[in-house]
Amino acid sequence: MKRVTALFAFAAAVALPASASAQTFNGGLPSGYTCTAANVALGCGTSGASGTATLAPGGGSQFGFVSTNGGSFRNPLNVPSTRDGSSLTSSTFTASAGQSLGFSFNYITSDGSGTFTDYAYVRLIDVTNSTSLVLFTARTTPSGNTVPGFGLPGIAAGVTLTPSSTPIIPGSVTFTPGGLSGCFDTGCGYTGWINAQYIVPTAATYQIEFNVFNVTDSAFDSALLFDFATGQGGTPVNPGTPVPEPMTVSLLVAGLAGLGAAARRRRNA
Repeated sequence: MKRVTALFAFAAAVALPASASAQTFNGGLPSGYTCTAANVALGCGTSGASGTATLAPGGGSQFGFVSTNGGSFRNPLNVPSTRDGSSLTSSTFTASAGQSLGFSFNYITSDGSGTFTDYAYVRLIDVTNSTSLVLFTARTTPSGNTVPGFGLPGIAAGVTLTPSSTPIIPGSVTFTPGGLSGCFDTGCGYTGWINAQYIVPTAATYQIEFNVFNVTDSAFDSALLFDFATGQGGTPVNPGTPVPEPMTVSLLVAGLAGLGAAARRRRNA
């Protein structure tokens, strides 16, 4: 009977990822996430669909975001004339070499000028070895791809973006939780949801950090939206290891129930 009980526990563990996938932000920012912003309520948070911002495909009922609205002055990438911005850092997670970290993001900007070039980036922090890597950058531009941002670090080795082409979908934007409204010049708009996958090269403890910053002025804002649509709450998962479909899990549980009944009959015989 102990063996059957253990199999039931295994079935529950296998079934959990299917229901937990992409639910990271449904209840707000998870415990352990930290925000760096002058006004945390405006600079970081979670939101459902709002104005221009739709839910991530395959995501939950809310996504996370960082916004330049409410940001504080920092300039970690040493971009000239950076004014202010916000950062959101995840809690720590462990990963093995060769595992895949997956999430979706959407860069949205109401500052479309080629001069007032707001930007965003995502950084993976290796806590174990005290190093970090900028996975990719995004930057306001009136034409061409937003990712990687011009004059900023390129897309890191091991990162795959889908789609790989990332022009701004032009137009006036609204995203009330992040304080975005309107449009300044021809480059404002949004990229739409882009899937990012990164193959982790080294076994270690990590954090992932989302950042967005204003350049030159703070009159119009930008935001970076994200959801772990392809990972389990941001924790890397082995590539090629499928999450069981609901029917598969149901059949597994039914089979285990049959094993339990057989064990009871043998015990009562």
